[in-house]
Amino acid sequence: MDPFQLLVGGIANGCIYGLVALGFVLIYKATEAVNFAQGDLMMLGAFVTMTFVNQEWWDFPFIPGFILAMLVMGVFSYLLEFVIIRRLFGQPQFAVVILTIALGFILRFIAGAIWGHDPQSLEFPLAGESFHIGSIVVGYDEAFVILVTAVLTSLLYLFFARTRLGIAMQASSQNQLAAYYMGIPVKRISSLIWALSGMTASVAGVLFAAKGAIDPSTGLLGIKAFAAAVIGGFGSLPGALAGGLIIGIIEPMAQFFAPSGYSQIAPYAVMLLVLILRPNGLFSQVFQKKV
Repeated sequence: MDPFQLLVGGIANGCIYGLVALGFVLIYKATEAVNFAQGDLMMLGAFVTMTFVNQEWWDFPFIPGFILAMLVMGVFSYLLEFVIIRRLFGQPQFAVVILTIALGFILRFIAGAIWGHDPQSLEFPLAGESFHIGSIVVGYDEAFVILVTAVLTSLLYLFFARTRLGIAMQASSQNQLAAYYMGIPVKRISSLIWALSGMTASVAGVLFAAKGAIDPSTGLLGIKAFAAAVIGGFGSLPGALAGGLIIGIIEPMAQFFAPSGYSQIAPYAVMLLVLILRPNGLFSQVFQKKV
């Protein structure tokens, strides 16, 4: 197969990894905790979208069903932080890590109980259609993934750079105590960041389902997204997307050039190399906290 053809598929997969990694970074920047259920929120968002789009009882067109699922996952993630995660406020971050790992198992079990464990496909309007760029065949689903990722990343950048709420979120992430003394509702901001992270994960889930089948175990894709966040740097939103693209491109290239089986370990080998050479990630911005 043409390496350039593999590159297109790798970029599309990398966009999905990058969006899930964005959720990791958003929550980490706000709370300094790692949400290991982020991949499972992605999986859940895909199934919710399938419910709105595929099932005859709802029968929404694709775009309205997509948007409605984003809103549902935003509310779900907000309540998840408000009802469960916030109860661990002041506890060691290790407790939050263990809790989110347990939440991942629970979400996969719930998804299996509701939707079953067999792979399912989202009714994507442009599925199976493609266009050519020279000798390269680009599926409309791959183009859709890349386009939506570019638009969402631009909107997030503008949100954090230009809106009062986005600036308040940045202030809270850099120094929660100082933000609290400045009158910023830190706890509410944390819930809103979880909501934003859940909506981003939902988008990633829909993009993944538009390219192929999905089942409850798809939530484990969050492990690769975690590697992407580590490679890019946990403090950098652009770094998360860049890390996702790096992993997405390395996987098919390793499958093409390296012996069989090496493609599965290639992303984690790159993560290990980055941790050795640049422990804070390729695009991290290191701040020193004064205490």
